[in-house]
Amino acid sequence: MNSFLTALLLKNRRFAFYCVIGLGGTTLDFLVYSSLVKWDILHYQVANGIGYASGTLLSFASNVLFNFKTRDWLPLRFASFCAIAFIGWASSAGVLYVTVARLGLDKYLAKLMTLVVAVVIQYNLNRLVSFRKLPPANPQPNG
Repeated sequence: MNSFLTALLLKNRRFAFYCVIGLGGTTLDFLVYSSLVKWDILHYQVANGIGYASGTLLSFASNVLFNFKTRDWLPLRFASFCAIAFIGWASSAGVLYVTVARLGLDKYLAKLMTLVVAVVIQYNLNRLVSFRKLPPANPQPNG
């Protein structure tokens, strides 16, 4: 079984590393969210947006530097990463609304539930869009 897990991780190294990086971004997101909610500073949906933005910035920087190692087209990559994060945030906000406002679940447990949905959606979109191979930013002139 151990060799199976090792082979699986090596085959999916980029996804595994994305999840590790995402854990850092998610931790920041959850800490910001929890702090703002615990001290009743902001409504839980506003706190979710601020926490999500914090985690997104950390995740983008970490993925650029350590996982996908892409240094070209950074403004375009950042814009697409943020657009995809917005999709993740919107799904998070929807899940929070249903689980907290409609089902009466705990705000913290509901927030943790949103993370699973967001990771799957955002990894696949970022892999296919934000960190795909692009033509050189400064093509060399011919001749």
